[in-house]
Amino acid sequence: MPSLMTFIDFILHLDKYLNMLVQMFGGWTYAILFTVIFCETGLVIAPFLPGDSLLFVCGAFAASGTFNPVYLFFLLAIAAILGDALNYQIGAHFGPKIFRDDNVRFFNKDHLMETQRFYEKHGHKTIVFARFIPVIRTFAPFVAGIGSMSYWKFATYNIAGAIAWVGLFVFSGYYFGNVPIIKENLNYVILIIIFASFIPPVIDYLNHKRNAKKAMGQ
Repeated sequence: MPSLMTFIDFILHLDKYLNMLVQMFGGWTYAILFTVIFCETGLVIAPFLPGDSLLFVCGAFAASGTFNPVYLFFLLAIAAILGDALNYQIGAHFGPKIFRDDNVRFFNKDHLMETQRFYEKHGHKTIVFARFIPVIRTFAPFVAGIGSMSYWKFATYNIAGAIAWVGLFVFSGYYFGNVPIIKENLNYVILIIIFASFIPPVIDYLNHKRNAKKAMGQ
């Protein structure tokens, strides 16, 4: 599967590909990064796009002077806020139909149900927590749009979550990206970030399965 291997190579070597983008597009790279973060948070068909790792690598590039860290933070925070806002509206308008229809193309309903369980457990705070969890991050605003959360309450959590998420990873990359051991092993750092970000949903899923088995045994 060449396409899958290419995607894995892209994710694990974000620094190499980001450097290529900078060399090719210069200042327009900001617009490309804005688009990636906007789509990763705003389109339920794009949970595969890089999020946490991309933000960290961007911060590391800012440490070397490639990007302005303040511009980067504000631009990508706005992208994340607008992405979730769009996703909320998509959920409000199309979510009920998708829940009823089992044959929706380009849509993983298992991810939707997993996010629904996460939402039921954590309530409105899911909008903030989900920022730090791949896949659920993409589906959480969609599920919020289907539910009864008012848009203005959603917007409060949306803004807080976006600022915390973008700020944490961009400035972590900025302050630690030039540390020799991290700079020389950035691909391993990316792998650790990806692995760590999947731990909470895996634990949540295993707990759900264990509780379901206990309920059946009663």
